[in-house]
Amino acid sequence: MQYRGKVEYSQLRKFRERNTRLYRLAHWPIWIWVFFLAPGPLTFSLFASGFHGGNLAWLAAVLAGTGIAALRGQLPGAEPRPYILRFDEDKPNPLYRRFCYTFAWNAVLNFALLNLAGLAIAVFTGVWYMKQIYYYAYLPLFTLILLLGALGKLPRVGPSTRTEGTERRYFYGSVWAVTAAQTLLLVLWKTLWMNLPHTPIPFQTANWIMLLVFVATLLFMGLLAARGKLYRTRPILPGESMVSD
Repeated sequence: MQYRGKVEYSQLRKFRERNTRLYRLAHWPIWIWVFFLAPGPLTFSLFASGFHGGNLAWLAAVLAGTGIAALRGQLPGAEPRPYILRFDEDKPNPLYRRFCYTFAWNAVLNFALLNLAGLAIAVFTGVWYMKQIYYYAYLPLFTLILLLGALGKLPRVGPSTRTEGTERRYFYGSVWAVTAAQTLLLVLWKTLWMNLPHTPIPFQTANWIMLLVFVATLLFMGLLAARGKLYRTRPILPGESMVSD
């Protein structure tokens, strides 16, 4: 199917030879969040019962690891200068980029799929099994995503950066969709489901509302991304030069 959305032309993009310190610093919290989410069951306990010693220890380890990598220019966006300058150039994709974006895909896909499964089960059975789902299903899915990343089968984690102009839009489109859906789901869970004893909304009705809002948000944001309506979701067509974030 021919793409009918908005596009960008690489020769019209502002060329950046070096990344400023502020630009590099702004990317650090992104990767802190990506790797902090990596131990799924630990993250589930954070949202279910609050911050505890295990979360603190893992956060300290993540801060140290990502901080060292950022100082060494080994985090995407935290490099002293942009690595990708021409979107259609067949250039080796560095190991640190492949590693980081693989974990980013895990943060995007794993939680969304498990939450979707938990919502669907709650709707059709009337029972919540979210803790069990994270305990038994997170690690197999995490392993599968890491395997796909190691094989270069995920966008932005392949051995070459030649298709970066297209693959970046798949990544950012997924981030937009999942972030919006997860945020709305968290708000609904905190304000709706956890207050069920104090509201006239039936238990199953609340479950249906959360499921429908979650799925509708994923679809709506995905459609906007597919049409290039969201930031960094437009394909970049060939030209003289570009800078990729």
